[in-house]
Amino acid sequence: MTAVLPDPATVTVKAACPHDCPDTCAMQVTVADGVATGVRGDPNHPFTQGGLCVKLNNFVDTVYSPGRVLYPMRRTGPKGSGQFERITWEAALEEIASKFGAIAEEFGPEAIMPASYLGTQGILNGLNVGDPFFNRLGATIAERTYCDSGASTAYVMTLGPAAGVDPESFVHSKFILIWACNPISTNLHLWPFIAEAQRRGAKIVVVDPLRSRTAKHADWHIPIRPGTDTALALAMMHVIIGENLHDADYVANHTVGFDELAERVLEYTPEWAAEQTGVPADDIRTLAREYATTQPSMIRIGVAIERHAGGGQTVRALSCLPGLVGAWKRPGGGILALPLWAFPVNWPALLGADLLKPGTRIVNQFLLGRALTGELELDPPIKALMVYNTNPLVVCPEQDKLVAGLEREDLFTVVSEHFMTDTADYADIVLPATTQLEQDDVMFSWGHFYITFNNRSIEPLGEAIPNTELFRRLGQRMGFTEPYFTRTDSEMIAAAFDWSAPAMEGITPELLRAEGWARLRLPDADNYAPYAEGGFPTPSGKVEFVSAAAAMGNFVLGLFRQGSEEHQPGQPVDPLPHWIAPRESAFGSDSGRLNLISPKSHAYLNSSFADQPQQRRIQGEPALLIHAKDAAERGIADGAPVRVSNERGSFVVVAKVTDDTAPGVVAAYMGAWRKHAKDLATVSAVSPFAFADLGNAPTFSDTWVEVAPA
Repeated sequence: MTAVLPDPATVTVKAACPHDCPDTCAMQVTVADGVATGVRGDPNHPFTQGGLCVKLNNFVDTVYSPGRVLYPMRRTGPKGSGQFERITWEAALEEIASKFGAIAEEFGPEAIMPASYLGTQGILNGLNVGDPFFNRLGATIAERTYCDSGASTAYVMTLGPAAGVDPESFVHSKFILIWACNPISTNLHLWPFIAEAQRRGAKIVVVDPLRSRTAKHADWHIPIRPGTDTALALAMMHVIIGENLHDADYVANHTVGFDELAERVLEYTPEWAAEQTGVPADDIRTLAREYATTQPSMIRIGVAIERHAGGGQTVRALSCLPGLVGAWKRPGGGILALPLWAFPVNWPALLGADLLKPGTRIVNQFLLGRALTGELELDPPIKALMVYNTNPLVVCPEQDKLVAGLEREDLFTVVSEHFMTDTADYADIVLPATTQLEQDDVMFSWGHFYITFNNRSIEPLGEAIPNTELFRRLGQRMGFTEPYFTRTDSEMIAAAFDWSAPAMEGITPELLRAEGWARLRLPDADNYAPYAEGGFPTPSGKVEFVSAAAAMGNFVLGLFRQGSEEHQPGQPVDPLPHWIAPRESAFGSDSGRLNLISPKSHAYLNSSFADQPQQRRIQGEPALLIHAKDAAERGIADGAPVRVSNERGSFVVVAKVTDDTAPGVVAAYMGAWRKHAKDLATVSAVSPFAFADLGNAPTFSDTWVEVAPA
């Protein structure tokens, strides 16, 4: 028998999933003769455990897709037509620099605006990669509060920038409350730890308006009306305190404001909350009692938790609960929001804040449609837009206004992309961006305690370049001489973390490049209970039921801005969690309206992969999930096209009659591209632009609609 020898030209490269997902998977890429032939999850990584999700398990197909943008292009047809011609990088850079320079001279640099988010989550190529360039240019600042800005504001007001729970410690939990989160679709690698806890006897409870994939695996699904989560959490505290189920010792030693909280929640009875939430009062009492008395108990919140008028107060209340019942005392107890607070990322080295001109205008990207159409009345108006790491025509609200704005002939638009997205179709210049397999990067995580290194697996295809190189080239072409525009990727990696921090002991760029990943130097999950004796990073060092930061007004370390229309930064706000009703609610109304929610898709990451054949097949045709009662009242049959509309716009999808939603609630998954839609519109056409109470968070769950046969 002849032995089969390994191909000497085949290598395995250690890489990292780049996407805006809490899992930040460690990947292994197989490369043969310079061509990537496969990807898989790293089987040695304790969180990834060898598997990838449906978005990434065929990532090689995405990288080598015939639809990739591989060369700079200039528009040749009408905006939106998708008609382009290939040009050189030299010509593209010259045109961009010339246009930006002329616009800045005639109107001022604030007439130029970037639009970006987390199309890649890498520290080098992700959220902040363009900030030094646009700060140096003096462009309008694009405020990016798509997700977790309000939730993080509320969380830090209560607990400080606390890393919280090690997700691997979920196996020790006895009661797991999953709130506005669907881990099986959006946090898949957490699910094995939850399932193991369930096998060990833990009770899994899901609070969600939709019976999601996760809810179907839970022991108890609690369907709640959209935007009423605060009422349920406040009523739970009413029961816990009223029935003396709180941990008196932990409360006395490691919290502040208990008496004030107890007085506040007196009015929030289960009967009152039942009217708001649709959850029966007896169920509220049962939930509160089981959560308080089954320890250690765990709460996992998702990004949807903040997406209504009172979203900040929901997270304030939920962040108070573990301290109230002493859940923090044991591994597997507490609340999991964003473990990213544990990572000593050296943000000042990345942001280019020293280049920022005081008083520079700020425009939130939720208002991009209004900014481009002139409805926002900006002076100067937006005359140039540069889009990277995002697809605003799918993810921003008021889709019709965005289309109208992008169609302006006097708007110069540049888009850096992998594919010809809906937004790219309206560009004047399209630039080719590398995928994760074609670039180096280093990743922190907002879902676990591992730093992950992404080694470039293959040479860039065509003339694609990383975002870091894009802004080096643009900065140099604009004549910028600051070190931000000459530093290499290796120099950026060396500056990415405070390598001297205790959590980084023994971790170096060289180690990460060689090993692929490293766990922060924290206790292992079996022994991780960092707040068993208090020590929270709040002004008091305790759980703040009464928030000192709220009383000061300008809170949360300057990371997030207040979103309330009634509140101005610098003024104190109510330091206790409290009820804020949804702005748009169909309940208690005879208008025929329904409450629309727009959850994340199972097979797409926001709008990424929504053009890929395998992911589109798995996700299925865009649909509206509607209860049989609501469908019958409107003469809607299963599988029939329906128009979903409100004063902001409308979109057409097929109806899916189901009992996965309660009467009065409809759901349409977000992420599908506009160009693939039946009526050239997606769920973003009806989404509101209004902010939530904290952090300028979105209010996508505060959406009423009318539904009728199309």
